[in-house]
Amino acid sequence: MQGALPPGDTVPMKGILSPPGTGTFQSFLPPVLCVSASLRPTSLPLVALRLRVSAVICWYTAAIVDGALWGVRKGTRMAGAGRDGRDPRGALATPLALAIDAGTSSTRAMIFDRHGVAVPGLIAQMPVELAVTADGGVEGDADTLVAVVVAVIDRVLALAGPLAAEIGAVGTSCFWHSLLGVDAAGHAATPVYTWADDRSAAAVDALRGELDEGAMHDRTGCVIHTSYWPAKLRWLRETQPQLWAAAGMRWSGYGEYLLAHFTGSAACSIAMASGTGLLDQNRADWDAPLLAHLGVDRARLPRLIDRDEALPALLPEWAARWPALAGAQWFPSVGDGACNNVGSGCVTPARIALSVGTSGVMRVVVRAERLAIPPQVWCYRLDRQRFILGGALSNGGVVADWLRGALQLPPDAAARVAALPPDAHGLTILPFWAGQRTPDWDPRATAAILGLTLDTDALAILRAGLEAVGLRFALVHELLGSLAAPDYQIIISGGALGHWPIWPQIIADALGHPLVASAEPEASARGAALLALAGLGTLPDLEVVPVALAREYTPDPTAHATYVRARARLERTHDALRAALPRH
Repeated sequence: MQGALPPGDTVPMKGILSPPGTGTFQSFLPPVLCVSASLRPTSLPLVALRLRVSAVICWYTAAIVDGALWGVRKGTRMAGAGRDGRDPRGALATPLALAIDAGTSSTRAMIFDRHGVAVPGLIAQMPVELAVTADGGVEGDADTLVAVVVAVIDRVLALAGPLAAEIGAVGTSCFWHSLLGVDAAGHAATPVYTWADDRSAAAVDALRGELDEGAMHDRTGCVIHTSYWPAKLRWLRETQPQLWAAAGMRWSGYGEYLLAHFTGSAACSIAMASGTGLLDQNRADWDAPLLAHLGVDRARLPRLIDRDEALPALLPEWAARWPALAGAQWFPSVGDGACNNVGSGCVTPARIALSVGTSGVMRVVVRAERLAIPPQVWCYRLDRQRFILGGALSNGGVVADWLRGALQLPPDAAARVAALPPDAHGLTILPFWAGQRTPDWDPRATAAILGLTLDTDALAILRAGLEAVGLRFALVHELLGSLAAPDYQIIISGGALGHWPIWPQIIADALGHPLVASAEPEASARGAALLALAGLGTLPDLEVVPVALAREYTPDPTAHATYVRARARLERTHDALRAALPRH
């Protein structure tokens, strides 16, 4: 191991992957996945069943998407660099940054130039499929997830060829709120529990009866909810007491486990820790009263560092596998939401980021030494200087995906649903397929479709579902608008929008505020690259890094008035049915 590490930061890692030539299962997967003899037998089925990593690795040229949704403005350029990743003289702007974007549906690796411009063609991507259990679990096998990251790094370095030697920094965007147990040997002792795992709902009830939730929110910026660590830790302590009491057992996020595999350091960025529900946001340290109540020794939690503090160099076996990265600086994982804000240029109160992926979220970044955390919104950190405030929907693209799978939609559904007038279907949908977060934070909330008649068709239900998500965004917008600058922009992004080009317009009409589409197709990966380059010292302040924007969606006043009435109806319905709807 290279570099001296503080006590509690060095982790022996015997993960499933080793450099080529050291394992006995190398023919089990494609050549880019080399599985060592230390692979536990119980992990073998997970490689194929949970993540389908035997599928073809997808790589494609990074490009701006144009057309009905994004419609990139002609002439948009990054200052000092072209959109092809080269400076005005035609040479590639170095040093380069490798960005790892570890998500819950796919993982990708991309290479960016020193200005944060994606280098065309240098991207590798693989799908990820988490296991969903009948009792509310949504989890992944930690070592299999690491295997996917190794595969995409292998591929993107192969695509880069000699250019890989110009990589000076590695940044990682990782899904927020994950939790796993790590044993004394550095192995994953539990699955990776994601934010969507709601098996700790009973622990939420218990903690709400024991703690002052308002005071806890004032300190941690988080409520008591299944998404966060306090409820999950309580659940694990009660359901797996032997695991809880095991000597050397530590608690980590997946992002820390991933990079400990490569560098030996399990240090956690303040940004990542801020999404656990265990961090005192103003002190930027673990919350002592909450740890005491949960019975968690802080020695079992990761050491905290800021996002620009480099991790140790690659462990020798990984330096041998990736010699181009041996001299690069690796920086700690940062939450995917924070990276998305950075990548889409939303790092001041002048811009609110709105993203629609599987879930939905709105976030605004505020620079301050201390912050009185407003009620109803959550508060995380980008770093020691910046807070991120926002509201989250558990149901974004998952609503459209569920409806698309359940309904018999015609091939031209996207065009036909766009032609339907606002709220003309007579339906009210409570879009709580995956529970509810902002503002009620009810993990047991369930969805409902009301107003169905024999005349209701699939397109009407789909349109009502898209509108229902927009109406929930309108509620979050009301909470965040006062925290932004007077003339703020809302920058919209997210893969779920690509399937339904009318969705951004629906959201703009629901909010009554213009939306501007980001022209960055991979904002989270770009954010990870920009943060790594900033840590390397090659970028100016993040607030002055240019960002490419695309078309604007202007709200229609008549449609907005219609949606104001529809939102009032939705909220009345929600209040009336909350006690009557089936709950987990």
